[in-house]
Amino acid sequence: MALTRLEKVQVWLSKAVMGLFYGLFWLLSPRKSAATSGKKLSPVRDPLLVVSATQLAKKIRRKEVSSVQVVRAYIDRIQEVNPFLNAVTKDRFDAALQEATQVDKLIEEETGGEEVLEDRLPLLGVPLSVKESFALQGMPFTTGLVSRRGVVATVDCPPVALLKRAGAIPMGVTNTSELCMWSESNNHLHGITSNPYDFERIAGGSSGGEGSILGGAGAVIGIGSDIGGSIRMPSFFNGIFGHKPTPGVVSIENQYPHVSGRQGEYCSSGPMCRYAEDLLPMLKIMAGPNAHMLSLSRKVDLQKLRFFTIPHDGGSPLTCPVSRELIEIQRKVVERLEADLGVNVQEVRFPELRYGFHIWNTYMGLPDKEGKPPLPFSELMGEPGQPVWPVWELLKWMMGKSEHTMAAIGLALLEMTRGLKPSAFLIQQKEKLQKELDELLGTDGVFLYPSHPRVAPKHHHPLFRPADCAYTGIFNILGLPVTQCPLGLSEEGLPMGLQVGAGKLQDRLTLEMALYLEKAFGGWRDPGAN
Repeated sequence: MALTRLEKVQVWLSKAVMGLFYGLFWLLSPRKSAATSGKKLSPVRDPLLVVSATQLAKKIRRKEVSSVQVVRAYIDRIQEVNPFLNAVTKDRFDAALQEATQVDKLIEEETGGEEVLEDRLPLLGVPLSVKESFALQGMPFTTGLVSRRGVVATVDCPPVALLKRAGAIPMGVTNTSELCMWSESNNHLHGITSNPYDFERIAGGSSGGEGSILGGAGAVIGIGSDIGGSIRMPSFFNGIFGHKPTPGVVSIENQYPHVSGRQGEYCSSGPMCRYAEDLLPMLKIMAGPNAHMLSLSRKVDLQKLRFFTIPHDGGSPLTCPVSRELIEIQRKVVERLEADLGVNVQEVRFPELRYGFHIWNTYMGLPDKEGKPPLPFSELMGEPGQPVWPVWELLKWMMGKSEHTMAAIGLALLEMTRGLKPSAFLIQQKEKLQKELDELLGTDGVFLYPSHPRVAPKHHHPLFRPADCAYTGIFNILGLPVTQCPLGLSEEGLPMGLQVGAGKLQDRLTLEMALYLEKAFGGWRDPGAN
């Protein structure tokens, strides 16, 4: 069974609209300044910047280094790289230094020993970056929307509060795409964020500021959200680790924009970091009272797992073919697994993945249990006032008068092409894929899948290929935990990687795989040494 004629027309319209936007953008938009052309980040010189958060916390507890020293090292690095990256939109350096001073005083006065501190405050004194769509008390809370300029968070969202309670020290907030709904972090409030490996490339979205500052060694741990790949795409483009947990485990409260319809079933908050060993402790902290659902303390023996590799989506007409170098690196992962662990990695294919973008787009528009549909994107763009009229906004953009990005306007127009009733065929394809994957994975299965069909594209190029996010978005709809793992650099010096997924609530399997892949392929690479 295939798409109906109406659905094929919708596909054609979507591609035509996005192609038109891409052409209009290059014709009418101002060209990027050449100030950073040909430049690169300086290499990391301070040894404190190449230590995991877990090890930093241990060194701070043991008084081998002070929290003030660590925080100052990261302040210096952020000030060095952020002019090139535009990742951190607002810092809190003075407050962070004050908090670090208090941490050092607490350690001096502690009489219970290192073990007591480790148990109570596992991240004591460690710097943390925070995506700007998360409420961080006293910091901007805009998600790049011009009409929200001046909005400041009055509370901490639950994951941030839990990380702070564990001793982490927020350094500032980082850039997002407009309203967190695009694969490049660009908006008219804070500007565009660049990739630390190549300033002409995207950092991804919507957690692109997090990915960029982490990849550029301006942070060691961070926090992102993911409803279509917003943790995993930036982690892939910037050469770091990022984990999308099983939905419902980590709170998504006090983020903006708020989810509506059934979107809460697909959205996850999760850790982003340069070192794989930080993923599990961060997730355990962020999950708070729900951590027991994941059995994170249970040991994982990789040799006892079943492994599967899915090379691509089967050839969707909306997505780019997976590049040769990414196909090859996934093949090398399979070879290493079989050689190192003595396991058999079975190649599997799912025809339903061809409809990944259609499925994601359809389910994002479904009403909640009470029949209430999700808030239209045009209404979010207009808040706190009236909804925007996308066609009028496009005309304003062409005249240089719109407060919105081409991507946001395009999404609002694309939303207008969504059918009134969800496609029965696409619902059937999703249910079939869900059943097949759930049965295949069970509680001991792990799969490999490309994080994206190509390495980080140049700025604004996602306007021409918006559906490439299907490689990540499909797993939001399926509700599976997935970890993006870096796998070295391409011939162009850009990060490569892949997704490791498992069955629901089996997050510990993908986190253990991240540790293995870091050892096997080297993990994060210093972009300044590239």
